[in-house]
Amino acid sequence: MEFSDLLKKAKQTILYFYPQDETPGCTLEAITFTIFLQTFLDHGIQVVWVSKDSSESHCKFIEKDGLQIPLISDPDLTLHKQFGARGEKNLYGKIYEGTIRSTFLLDSTGEILKARRNVKATGHVEKVLRELKIS
Repeated sequence: MEFSDLLKKAKQTILYFYPQDETPGCTLEAITFTIFLQTFLDHGIQVVWVSKDSSESHCKFIEKDGLQIPLISDPDLTLHKQFGARGEKNLYGKIYEGTIRSTFLLDSTGEILKARRNVKATGHVEKVLRELKIS
């Protein structure tokens, strides 16, 4: 399925870029998004996650943690670059290129309605709900 077709499945889409399947922060956030998924859906908002991990890795992540959110594999980083979710990061003084945790609210045509970059995994879903006034 083309990305543009995926966007047409809902009035709005939360597109979340995350670093890696099955890491502690990503797992916590994926489970939290799954817990609140129906709240988003009730407001016409689908939730879609993107990482560079393979489809096989995504399947294991979904199965292991009982996730209900779709995960997109972007190994060539096309979507990451399109949305500016890839860039320089600093971990304990070591500079490297990686995924910048980012959340975008898109309309059904792909227009960015809201953008949040460098988000923290803990409490992020709740912040999104408050920001969208649907908590």
